[in-house]
Amino acid sequence: MKIVSAEFVMSNSDVAKCPANRLPEYAFIGRSNVGKSSLINMLMQRKNLAKTSGRPGKTQLINHFLINKNWYLVDLPGYGYARVSKTAKKTFQKFITAYFNKREQLVLGFVLIDCRHEPQQIDLDFMQWLGENQIPFAIVFTKADKLKPQPLKDNIEAYQKKLLETWESMPPYFITSASKDYGRDQLLDYIDAINTELNAAG
Repeated sequence: MKIVSAEFVMSNSDVAKCPANRLPEYAFIGRSNVGKSSLINMLMQRKNLAKTSGRPGKTQLINHFLINKNWYLVDLPGYGYARVSKTAKKTFQKFITAYFNKREQLVLGFVLIDCRHEPQQIDLDFMQWLGENQIPFAIVFTKADKLKPQPLKDNIEAYQKKLLETWESMPPYFITSASKDYGRDQLLDYIDAINTELNAAG
């Protein structure tokens, strides 16, 4: 998929105020320090489309970006570590949950996972919640440039093993590096293929 246009549309914390049209939406979410903004900017080939920050937890609203005038990339607040109060964290959690449960335009969630770490319970719990609520998702392993091939393979296999304890099969997954543009084509082609199917289904 070629990115012709990527424009910021709106930020809000109320699912009811999200765009009213029926364009498909792909939501990106992960722990607060997973490199989500860098990945979004890499995918869109825009330096500052999503705000990157040295301080994790910068995204605090539901952010809609209109891509190629025909689908939305949705940037959601991170879960887990962030320098915000417990009250703020609860608020994030509330509208994240509301977004996934109520947003009919949502086609797929991309759960971002830092490939440098062994399986984290918070990520496993979130994916379990998505599965229990029948919300389709794919996994995006980030920061692949930070590891040599064998440790990268080992960490991904550790996730597969852990997930297959409760899942019948592994969700689709992608290996990416925002600094090396790695995994960009595979991820965008995956979105493009789903959009093509949706258009064919009418």
